[in-house]
Amino acid sequence: MSSQITVTSPLLPDFDNFSEVLKEVWASKWITNNGQFHQKLEAALSEYLKVPYISLFTNGTLPLLTSLQALRISGEVITTPYSFVATTHSLWWNGIKPVFVDIDPTNCGMDPDCIEAAITPNTTAILPVHCYGNPCDVDRIQSIADKYGLKVIYDAAHAFGVEINGKSILEYGDLSTLSFHATKVFTTIEGGAMVMHDEATKQRIDYLKNFGFESETEVIAPGINSKMDEVRAVFGLLNLQQIDAAIEARHKVALKYRATLRDVKGIRFFEDMQGVKHNYSYFPIFVNVDEYGMTRDELYSKMKASGVFGRRYFYPLISSFSTYRGLPSAAPENLPNATRIADEVICLPMHHLLTEEDTDRILGLIVK
Repeated sequence: MSSQITVTSPLLPDFDNFSEVLKEVWASKWITNNGQFHQKLEAALSEYLKVPYISLFTNGTLPLLTSLQALRISGEVITTPYSFVATTHSLWWNGIKPVFVDIDPTNCGMDPDCIEAAITPNTTAILPVHCYGNPCDVDRIQSIADKYGLKVIYDAAHAFGVEINGKSILEYGDLSTLSFHATKVFTTIEGGAMVMHDEATKQRIDYLKNFGFESETEVIAPGINSKMDEVRAVFGLLNLQQIDAAIEARHKVALKYRATLRDVKGIRFFEDMQGVKHNYSYFPIFVNVDEYGMTRDELYSKMKASGVFGRRYFYPLISSFSTYRGLPSAAPENLPNATRIADEVICLPMHHLLTEEDTDRILGLIVK
């Protein structure tokens, strides 16, 4: 039987280099609490991502939780049902009511027309997702937020390094959050970050992620513990040295997928967006059963039986989970595009280690 092809593979630094730098960590005995490598990674990421301020976290969910605390968000927040559950869970953990709106099928981000229609006197913020690394309609979202006095927090878990006309996607909104999970383009094994626009906000975030300590004896806010340790910071620093090569390898895979699938009836995928520097974090395809002659699940199972593991990402919708399905905004008839897309999507294997043989094998299962 052929070897398995997984949907993703983690970006790993050279083991000998990693071990060598870890010797410095061991020698210092400073393994957490804003050590030298934590500081170096923040500085390096700020430069690479073209953002003024960044704060590291121990995973990608905690910056979402903390961003809502930092901006003192309450009441209702408009968000998307088409995302990983952490997006909505962050609202629930903060006692905030999520209000789901439909997505734009051209980028799988929130439909701005639906956002404005969902605003009530209790709405305090908008929580969009740059799904698959495709930028949301950031200008329209900001215009709506300004019109109604709302905060905007972007879940940019998929959008590491993405730019619009040379400007980082992370510069939009009041805050943006990142995930550095093992499945992401850039990884620190587990990890994440928040991007902000001014030093005062960074200082507040840094207090909140360290129990609220301002000094050894003064706690100024009810913070939590979400600091990144030195081991993961080292991992990230070394990965940053190879991230451009990894993204270019993903780009080549995307180009081959597109060239082969472009004329396959019933299979849709995303092209690069004009003016956008993409990171090729995912390669979703959308299966139209009437045109393709096979359901999404039938194709997914066919691939799996042959050792090719795609992922139905995102399926099912967050709004269908037991915690949220009772919300008025969660009704499927309110979310026609998201419901359809969730039933059509398969994310094909996409990572820097895929070979020509791998991609030929994957495509051979799809092209009839």
